[in-house]
Amino acid sequence: MLDCRRLCLLVAMFMIAVTGVAEGKTYKLYYLGGQSNMDGYGFNKDLPADLKNGVDGVYIFHGNTAKDAEPVNGRGVWSKLQPGHGVGFRFEGTSNKLSNRFGAELTFVHALRKLDPDSHIAIIKYSRGGTSIAIEAARHFGCWDPDYTGGKGLGKGVNQYDHFLATLRNAMKIRDIDGDGEADTLIPAGIVWMQGESDASVSEAIAKRYEANLKRLMDLIRASLRVDDLPVVIGRISDSKNRGKGGLTWPFGEIVRQQQAAFVKNDARAALVTSTDKYGYCDPWHYDSAGFLDLGKEFAKAMHKLESAK
Repeated sequence: MLDCRRLCLLVAMFMIAVTGVAEGKTYKLYYLGGQSNMDGYGFNKDLPADLKNGVDGVYIFHGNTAKDAEPVNGRGVWSKLQPGHGVGFRFEGTSNKLSNRFGAELTFVHALRKLDPDSHIAIIKYSRGGTSIAIEAARHFGCWDPDYTGGKGLGKGVNQYDHFLATLRNAMKIRDIDGDGEADTLIPAGIVWMQGESDASVSEAIAKRYEANLKRLMDLIRASLRVDDLPVVIGRISDSKNRGKGGLTWPFGEIVRQQQAAFVKNDARAALVTSTDKYGYCDPWHYDSAGFLDLGKEFAKAMHKLESAK
């Protein structure tokens, strides 16, 4: 009778013989999406020493963003996760152009690695500042509603959901994400979503539709990742109250916050991160560096709890 080690070796040799490619690592795959507070406005100079060089063994595919009504983009490359995947990041044809900003991704994976030290982690990130889910709130930033029909030519009907799908396709067609010559396996493990501010800025009616719009979009993203009960962690929007003379930045923000809570209440595989209420801001719209450092940790704790509840 074959022992387990010999059996695994024979299976690996069979895979190499059939595919011509050695079997690589299995990565837990997380999708990070939303608008500008998912883009990330933390300053790299504020990172602690253990994060200034990124996180070893973690890889990211950060899709190029594009406006609605533009041909699908989502181009990118798998690379080691390091600072610079915040606002201002872009993919330039063959390589990444890192910015001087970071988002929640660094502390998210750093905390996950502590909670699950034996796991290999990969991230797909596609987010765009100012975007809404509702078409009516898109303005010049864009929206995530698949029913968008604007534009013409190659860009007709193309919006943020299409750019996300393009990002996903581009990322998943690369078999060796860590560049070691072996084909890797990506297992979808969760969705992290930080968005809703733009849906809270136009009208009460749009804000009141947020739960339904969010449910539909999360179900579509789950379907695109082919796991219908994939864990979803939502970041609750908050308000700096620093627009004009202490006025609300998001006039209908409290309604969207209630809608986010309702979504989580009605979805057994979703969780809401509420620590955003205590964060400082670098401007009226975006959290400061300390906020982004904490946000990633809170996302990780909520995600790990959902995964452990299976």
